[in-house]
Amino acid sequence: MYDIMVVPKEREVNKMNWFEFEFSSFFAIFVVLNILNVIIQTVKSIATVKCGAWTASVTNAVAYGLYTIVVVYMNADGLGLLWKAVVIGLANLVGVYVVKAVEIKNRKDRLWKVEATVKGNDIPKLYDDLKADDISFNYIDGIGKYTIVNCFCHTQAESAKVKIILDKYHAKYFVSESKCL
Repeated sequence: MYDIMVVPKEREVNKMNWFEFEFSSFFAIFVVLNILNVIIQTVKSIATVKCGAWTASVTNAVAYGLYTIVVVYMNADGLGLLWKAVVIGLANLVGVYVVKAVEIKNRKDRLWKVEATVKGNDIPKLYDDLKADDISFNYIDGIGKYTIVNCFCHTQAESAKVKIILDKYHAKYFVSESKCL
């Protein structure tokens, strides 16, 4: 048997503490990878719910492929734990905000239907207000003392106008999303 036991030397790690920071290519790559990861993970979540099976599958595969790279960088010793936490927190703030802003911007390309129930004595004034704001609508008259009014909004701005008008007449309403235009 062997008399000498070989013990590996404890490796020296250049760990940065909270106050010592030096910009490096590792840090830059870590920041970029984390922002991309958050964006792709957020898109993956939306695609899983709103898209078809193929799109959701591809998005999921790309997201987990990139996540594997992020995990490797997360375990690397080039950056202290608190710096990693700060970078990941800021990446989530930026990444999710960007994806949601793009989603909201694209949302106005849909047709929204606002269906309201209004008391009959308010109908003439309601029609005048809708026409004055150039809102597309139709109605079903003579349902007891109520009238059903369907307003069709192409943008969020039109939806906001309709809401203000319907609130003015204490109408009960609900909003549904239609097809993409």
